[in-house]
Amino acid sequence: MLPYYYGRIERTIALAREAQALLPGVACDATALATAAEARALARLGDLDSAEKAVAKTQQLAESLDMGTNDEAFRFTEKRLLLYLSGTLTYMGQTTRATRIQTEALGLYRQNPDIVIDPALIHLDAAIGHANDGVFDDACQLATDVLSQLPTEHRTTIVTARAKDVIKAIPEARRQLPSVTQLRELMASESSGSTP
Repeated sequence: MLPYYYGRIERTIALAREAQALLPGVACDATALATAAEARALARLGDLDSAEKAVAKTQQLAESLDMGTNDEAFRFTEKRLLLYLSGTLTYMGQTTRATRIQTEALGLYRQNPDIVIDPALIHLDAAIGHANDGVFDDACQLATDVLSQLPTEHRTTIVTARAKDVIKAIPEARRQLPSVTQLRELMASESSGSTP
């Protein structure tokens, strides 16, 4: 996960494939998480065919798992599957599929309001989807709302990186819209350490 957010996405793919090679053909939390990570990274790089194959493999592995409802860090739960699918489908430009997954995921996350970052990331995926669909004001408003409502201690680099992706999804010529400016200013205040 670290190279996906903080380094080179290609490194995420290499690590995910190495992890899968350790347990070839074995359906377990680790292989499912590795294939999900690979799918999301491939989608972000624009390798849509490979990402779709990795999605199919992830779903096949997930169907073989006893996906409990606990939220242990290294368990591959249904929520975690939906979180990864949300990002993968968003970066694949498949907004309709992503929206269905996001709605389902957010419904599950509402059952445990103590988890705040994953739902924030899913909402930011939805904002990227709005931007990809040309609904720029809605994209920026959703991202602004997510950042504004997220407790300060959870406004991590992972979250702000995804918010930056909302702006990146908007064509350069449209980045002067007031909603984009508002989001950019909020992010600048976050990075300078001041409260919004």
